[in-house]
This record gives sequence, structure tokens and C-alpha cells, in this order.
Amino acid sequence: MQFHKLSSTRFAAAMSQSARRAARSRPHPPSFTFGMTSPTMYYYTKVLSDLFLDAPYPDTKNTFRGSTQVMDFWRFTENVLLDGLYWEYWYDRDQTATQADNRNILYENRMLGVARLRQIRVRNDSCTVPENFQRAIRQCYDVYSTNAEDKSNFGVNVNGTAWTYFSEEELQGGSHWGMIATYSGAGSYQDLGVNRSVSRDILATLRENLWIQRGTRAIFIDFTVYNANINLFCVIKLLFEFPATGGIIPSWSFRTVKLLRYVTPMDFFVMACEFIFAFFIIYYIIEESLEIKTLKCAYFKSIWNILDLLVIGLALLCIGFSVFTTLTIGSKLEVLLEDANKFADFEFLGYWQTQFNSIAAVCVFFSWFKLFKYISFNKTMTQLFSTLSRCAKDVGGFTVMFFIVFFAFAQLGYLLFGTQVRDFRTFINAVFTLLRTILGDFNFHEIEDANRILGPIFFLCYVFFVFFVLLNMFLAIINDTYSEVKAEIANQRNEFEIADYFKRGYNNMMGKLGKRDKLIDIQNALKLSDANSDGMLTFDEIRANLKKANFSDMEIEMFFAKYDTDGNRLLEADEVKRMLADLEGQRTELDKQIKKEEQPPKSTSEAETRPASASSGHGSIVSVSFEEFSVLQRRVDRLEHSIGSIVSKIDAVLVKLDTMEKSKHKRRETMGKILDTITENDGMDDSTKRKQMEKLVREELEKWDGDSRPPTSGK
Repeated sequence: MQFHKLSSTRFAAAMSQSARRAARSRPHPPSFTFGMTSPTMYYYTKVLSDLFLDAPYPDTKNTFRGSTQVMDFWRFTENVLLDGLYWEYWYDRDQTATQADNRNILYENRMLGVARLRQIRVRNDSCTVPENFQRAIRQCYDVYSTNAEDKSNFGVNVNGTAWTYFSEEELQGGSHWGMIATYSGAGSYQDLGVNRSVSRDILATLRENLWIQRGTRAIFIDFTVYNANINLFCVIKLLFEFPATGGIIPSWSFRTVKLLRYVTPMDFFVMACEFIFAFFIIYYIIEESLEIKTLKCAYFKSIWNILDLLVIGLALLCIGFSVFTTLTIGSKLEVLLEDANKFADFEFLGYWQTQFNSIAAVCVFFSWFKLFKYISFNKTMTQLFSTLSRCAKDVGGFTVMFFIVFFAFAQLGYLLFGTQVRDFRTFINAVFTLLRTILGDFNFHEIEDANRILGPIFFLCYVFFVFFVLLNMFLAIINDTYSEVKAEIANQRNEFEIADYFKRGYNNMMGKLGKRDKLIDIQNALKLSDANSDGMLTFDEIRANLKKANFSDMEIEMFFAKYDTDGNRLLEADEVKRMLADLEGQRTELDKQIKKEEQPPKSTSEAETRPASASSGHGSIVSVSFEEFSVLQRRVDRLEHSIGSIVSKIDAVLVKLDTMEKSKHKRRETMGKILDTITENDGMDDSTKRKQMEKLVREELEKWDGDSRPPTSGK
């Protein structure tokens, strides 16, 4: 753990950098993701899906969800669809007609343009009939694929777009992933009318002329509604798939999106947050680029740096999607709404808005994981990350063995039950079914009905080997590693943690109000003093950290002398232990006194029943009020501060005296040298001795001037 090696200065820098990164990387994505999402979207989707998917057919009481035959398509379009699209009367039915410009779905949702039916077909020669059946079976329509798609016109004595093939480029459509296949945006189409009667006649014409044939593989029903009350669009796609096996498989898509993003004051606040987010991302990119330039390949060795790059990449995608959807919606919305009698295809806009929401959600998801980095200063919070990082290699190795067995069971289930059980109809579905079985979500009777012998054997073997053996091996590996990490952390010294950082900040603020808890300052200073984690504290280490907490030199000397029993100016391990225990005892006693002070005063009757000695002061301790104690404490603090200033001045005077003493000593040595020189040169005449004496004096004076002159910068 690198944190245990941090000094106080490095910790403060790390906390400052963490706070900056936390502000940059996490708060802003939720502001524009949750700002564009609300619970109303769910209710809007549900009310529309209930209207079209759960409304019963008049004769069979079946619904769209339960459609299985071709006739169910006509029952839906001629009844449920028309009832849902055209609200020409109020709830009293056939008595009070709604206004022509106010015929909204459920009275609140305006349909934009008209609904469109689009059909995709395959050719008759798209597959080959075996020779044994060629005389009896002369037609063959393959499953849908782009190669088998029928691009010719069809119908007898009929014209119009419903009988004419249009390419994907002509329809300006896109592909759609259905339950059976992925369908292109091409085909023949028919737009419904603006009122119920016209649409009924159109559907009747299609039915009479056999619009649905053996080559039909899919029919799409597309339309878009808008609710001005909540400023939401719902792009609806209802799909009837006609598989080569016969019958119908229904599916649907309801995309509730907010295309007009900036309308209310809250929307403009979200826009401001988006600009702030973009600014921070630019700043973040510059900072990460500098780190990569400095650290080079070592930068990519940290998982947090990789996560930073991932968040930056997702954030750039969010910004790109936001700009793209805003510009595209602004240009296409006017074109789509020009003619209310034409089909308005919002599929493109709804799709890209959905992609933007998905990318923003993923960005927020990974941003939240960065919280683990910022709480890792606390040794309790770091247990999870330390456990996972230490057991990652063992878990990764065992995961390979687990999935070998797991995929073997999935393949076996698909081959045994894929033709009869829905949950095993494909290999992917078999994989998810077995994952659900681990969570307790399974249907034993389905596989038992599919094969009364192999079904129970398959289930029992899977539960035993995967659930009871392999899955619990993961838990055993993680649990064993967690026990080791917890034991190591319990034996470590309680270093300076993030809680201490905030307590020190709070204590500094309270100190300005005269309520500084000096015990917290002392405890924090002691934790910061042991920078090399050797368990011993020197006087200089303690003095440097206590000085930052505004303790005077006299207080520091008295505090150190109290616990330095051997006088070696070094607190050893036993002395540090005794000091910490003493400080904790004082802290506990202080908490008791505070709780005692917070208790309500005794009643007047109790005060009257006290002994007379208590009031007279004989035989008892006179109580002091909290205000008097505070005043006295402030006076003592001022006195200590004054004494500290005097001590500092005395130290300065002593330094000056020491300097003067050294100068006097140098002068004495110089005079001795001069006299020795004169004595040694007795043979010289007086003028020569005088000149030599002047030269020696001048040289010594120049030396004194050089020693006393302050050093200049750059030398």
C-alpha cells in the first residue's frame, strides 16, 4: 500500500489532486443524464404499450402479444390499431365528436403524420425442393435474408406503393433486428389515412387483394406520437414476423425519447452543466496527455489510469452524440412536420437519441467506480480493492476451468432440449438459462417433459458440479484472500486516514472560534511525524508538525519532555505507545466532561436541599461556570502566546550574542597573527614593518567584510 509511505505534504497533495479529479470525472455526467430522464418516460411507454399490445380482439379475445395466425394480423389492424390511432369521439362514444385538429391518442398524444405499413417478402425460388418432393411441392420460400429478398412488384390488377418494391435508400430506412432475422429497410409500403374511415377502406383493399402471401416474411407498423404536456416523443414499431414454419411471431419497440431537449428552465440548466462537463473533459484530456508524456509506458500500468482513459473516451462519445442529435433534430424536425398527411419517419432520430442515452449511462457507470480510488485512503474501505486485486490471478485461472464446464453443459442442454424447450432454443439462450438457474430461476418441468430420463440427469449434474462445487470455489478463493488482507490490515499501524484529514480541517475552522480541540491536533501531528514508519519520533519531526498546528515552542518542549523519560530527544516505541494511550485517555475524559456539561441543570428544589457547607464554600469545591472557564482559558492562551513571543525574541538576542562572540574571537586571532609577524621580522626597519602591518590589517579587514557580506543569488 503506497499510502503508508506518504508524508503529510504528499498526502495533502494527493488529497487535493483526488478532489480535483472527483469534481472533474463524476458529478457532471449524472447532471445531464438524469436531467434528460424522468419516471414519466416509463409511464408514457406503459400507457401506450397497454393500448396497442394488451387490447383484446373483438371475436377471439386474443391480444397482439398472443398473435399466432395470419388472421390475427387483420384482427389487430382492423380493430385494435384503428381504435388506438383514431380518437374521433369522447368517452361517450358516437355522441360527442372531437374537433378535427384535436383528435389525439388517449386525448393527449398527437400522432405526427400518418401510420405506415411496410412488408418484406422473399422469392419463390429462394430455396430448393428435394427431388423426392418436386412433383408434389412446386413452391419454396426460404427464411429471410438479403439474398432471398423479393425485389419485384406483385399483385394482380392493382397499383400503388403497397404493391411496388422500394429500396432502402428510396425509403430512407434502416435495418431492424427481429426475433427471427435482421430485416432491411426496403420493401413495399402503404400509408394509412388521417381518419378512421379512410384507413378502414385502405386495409379492406389490402385484405381483398391478398397483400399477405406465402412469400411475406415481415410486416412493420410504424408511427410516432408526441405529448406536449411532458415534451416527450414515442417512436413506435410493431412487427409481425411470418416465419417459414408458418404462423406469426409478434414483437414491438417503444422508444420514448426527449428530442426537444432545451425548453424549460431546468433544460437550460442541464445545458449549462453540459458545457461545464465539456470544459472539464478538455482540461482532463490535457492533464492526462501530460501524464502520459511524463510517465510514458508506466502510465498504462495503473488500472485507474486505464479507467480514466475509458471515461474520457465515453465522455467524448457523449459530447459527439449530443452535438450530432441536437443539430440533426433541428434540421430534420421541420422537414418531417411539413405535411400532416404524410408519414413522418422518426426512427432515425429515435435510434440515435437512444444511443446517446446508452453511452451516457455507461459513462456514469464507470465514473462511479472511481469512488473506490478516492476512498482507498481509508484502510477499511481499501479491503475490497485489495482483496480483489490480490485474488485476481487465482480467480482468473479458475474462471477458465469454470467456463469450460459451463459451456459444456450449455451445449449439452441446447442439443438435448433445443427443439422442444423455449429457453434452450439457441445456444445463447441456453447459456443465459443456465446462468438464471444459478440464481434459482429455472423451470424443471419443461426439461423433464422434453426428456423424462436425460432431463432430470442433466439438471442434477449441473446443480451439483456447477452450483455446489465450482461456484463455491470462487467464494472460497475470495474468502481466503479476504481473511489474509484483513489480518494484515489489523496488524498495521493506524496511519493518517481520510477521516483524519477532514477532522483536521474541521478543527482548524473551529480553532478560529476559540474552540480548537488540541488533542486532535496532537494526535494528527503524531501520525504525520512518523514519515518513515519506524515507530520512533524525533523532536524535530514532532516540532515541525506541531508548529503547523500553532503550538508554541514552550508547549512543544513541555509536551516532549513529559514523555522523553531518558532525555535522548527521541521517543522510542514504548514511549510513543504510552503517549498515545495517555492522549486517548485525555480524549475520553474530555468527552465525558462535555456530556456532563450538556446534561440539564438540577431543579430548584434540589438546589435548596443542598448542605449549607456547599453554599458557604467550606468542605466543598466551588463550581465555575463555563463562561468563566472560557474567559480564563483565553487569558491563559494569550499569556502563553505572549511568553512564546518573548522566548522567540530571546532566541534572536542569543543568536546575535553568539555571532558577536565569534567575531570577537576572530579579532583576537587576527591581532595575535599580526603581533607574531612583527616579532618575527625584528631585522626590518620601522618603515618596512609599518607597511607590512598596514598590509596585514587591510587583508584581515577585507576578509571580515567578505564574511559579513550576505551571499548574492546566482553564486
